Amino acid sequence: MKGYKYVSYRLFKAITLAGGLALVPLSHAADNMHEGIDIKININTANVEQLDTLLIGIGAEKAQAIINYREVNGKFASVDDLAKVKGIGETTVDKNRKRIEL
Repeated sequence: MKGYKYVSYRLFKAITLAGGLALVPLSHAADNMHEGIDIKININTANVEQLDTLLIGIGAEKAQAIINYREVNGKFASVDDLAKVKGIGETTVDKNRKRIEL
């Protein structure tokens, strides 16, 4: 199990990478939020580190696969297109649906 400092570092890194994230009240906590910060990522423009840090269940290898798919096939037209990337299933797409922008 990863320690508190590691989780805090990843959150700081995610906030830094994502740029200006919108702040929303804590009472509206959802899957795409962490401590009142609404997490959004554009899968058509994000780099490996951003995809790895901000998407649930996506590590560096799958993040690179997303970029490779994007380079070969062009931009994603819908969030569901992410499931076309080898190694990414509908469950992972559903976990990240509220975080993903196009």
